[in-house]
Amino acid sequence: MIVYTCEDSFEAILTCIYDAWASGLGHRNLKLMVEPVGNLELFCEYRHVDPDSTKVESVIRSIHKKISGYAYQMIFRCAMSCSSEKADIIYRFLLLGFHYGRQITDMVQLPPVLALFELDRAVGNEAHYFREFIRFLNMRGNVLVAHIEPKSDVLTFLAPPFQDRMPSENWMIIDDNRKSAVIHPSDQDFYLTTLTEEEFKRLKTLEDPDDPYIDLWKGFFETIAIKPRENYRCQRSHIPLWYRKHATEFQNPLP
Repeated sequence: MIVYTCEDSFEAILTCIYDAWASGLGHRNLKLMVEPVGNLELFCEYRHVDPDSTKVESVIRSIHKKISGYAYQMIFRCAMSCSSEKADIIYRFLLLGFHYGRQITDMVQLPPVLALFELDRAVGNEAHYFREFIRFLNMRGNVLVAHIEPKSDVLTFLAPPFQDRMPSENWMIIDDNRKSAVIHPSDQDFYLTTLTEEEFKRLKTLEDPDDPYIDLWKGFFETIAIKPRENYRCQRSHIPLWYRKHATEFQNPLP
């Protein structure tokens, strides 16, 4: 078994798929994995692949031409998943996609298509949750900042809705897990960036812990609650516990 490995990025995954396909070793003899690789398997040869923009463009063109733009969107969302199997799942999907064409996205009875569909849905659901649960704090310089710790890399999907909602505000959303951020200057387009450890710590010190809107939001949250009808089990089904770390209303409730 030949195992192709790559870093956890969209470009690296597509390059890995290109090299695996072009190897001519037989699809049954290949497996794709995202680094870091856990326990190494016996009798497997591991080959690391570096991102290559030319190969990435070739794969993207093939997906659009031989399958569809919708399939490309699904593949992109799956590449943002936290699953360690996502590279191999995308590869197996493309094997069928290049054979069946556009109709492959409806053939969920096939295991590779179902696996891709489930990853796509999981990433989409997580992005949807964070669009609802993100809470902004004020930072010096009249900048709104929000922290999230998602399992999947959902920043790309969060930025457009907030740009529509707050086009004239300076704001940023920071992914604490990946030390990355989407930054939106007032009345301009947003952009993605990677933060150094020093930049990440510096931004923390600039946040205003005395923002008056924090207490206002907590007060609103507690005022509208109906104590006799509290149902924590139901509440957890709507906003799971791991989403609450940066949700203002669940931090240090008012006395």
